[in-house]
Amino acid sequence: MGLLDSVVGALGQAGGGGGGGGQAELLNAVIGMLGQNGGGLGGLAGLVNQLQQGGLGDAVQSWVSTGQNLPVSAEQLGGVLGQDTLGQLAQQLGMPQADVAGQLSQILPQVVDKLTPNGQLPSGGLGDLGGLLGSLLQR
Repeated sequence: MGLLDSVVGALGQAGGGGGGGGQAELLNAVIGMLGQNGGGLGGLAGLVNQLQQGGLGDAVQSWVSTGQNLPVSAEQLGGVLGQDTLGQLAQQLGMPQADVAGQLSQILPQVVDKLTPNGQLPSGGLGDLGGLLGSLLQR
């Protein structure tokens, strides 16, 4: 997965802002978890379903649709994703769970939005992963 690592690394450098590399590492971890059906999130569809079931349906629908993305707070995401998922990401990244949740609240709407460019979940896999990385790099 060397190409993905180098693109995500470039994203961290291009993204600027708080901890750049940390955000790139978080993006890499989220994409890795979305790519594994057994990774706790159940792929993109599983993540979207989990967030909808957790009371974030309106926000998640805005991310999937072609309009403006509604924000979510770190507390909302933490409540829905749970301590296990946040703890796993925090341990993998060497960051406090609160920081992971805060960064996820910023990056997850973009990830879901870019993986659903036509306003619907892709029929299989992660959808347009190349498009996601390209558009995030342009930021």
